[in-house]
Amino acid sequence: MYNSILIPVALDHETLVAQKLVRAREMLAPGGKITLLTVLEQVSGFVAEFVTVKSENHLTTSILGKLEGVAGDASDIVCKVITGKPGVEIARYADQNGVELIIMGSQAPGVSDYALGSTTARVVRRSHCSVLVLR
Repeated sequence: MYNSILIPVALDHETLVAQKLVRAREMLAPGGKITLLTVLEQVSGFVAEFVTVKSENHLTTSILGKLEGVAGDASDIVCKVITGKPGVEIARYADQNGVELIIMGSQAPGVSDYALGSTTARVVRRSHCSVLVLR
C-alpha cells in the first residue's frame, strides 16, 4: 500500500484518468493521497515576446478546473498544474513531494514514439520511486 500516489495527466490523454484512478485506489493506503498533476510546457522565449497575454495563467486555471472536475468531491485527491518539461518535472515533483508511486499510461509503440521518445520512458528513467505503466 502506498501513502502518496502521483498520476500525471497529459492534456491529450484525459480519458485514461479514470482507469488510473481505479488502479490507484486499489493500491492507496488508508489516509493516503492521490495527486493529479499536469505539466504545461513553457512557451519559447522567441515566441513569448510576440504574445501579449500570458497564456500560462489562463491555461493553468482551465486545466486545474478540469482536474478538479475529474477529482470531484474526493477528499483524497489533490490537483496540481506546473510548468516545464513533463519527463523531467514529473520525476522532480515526485522526488520533492515524497511520492511513493507514479501511475502512467503507455501508448502502443510505434516508429514515431521510438524516434522521439516518450514522457513515460523519461519518467521511468529519472524517478527515484516506483512507476506503474498501464497499457
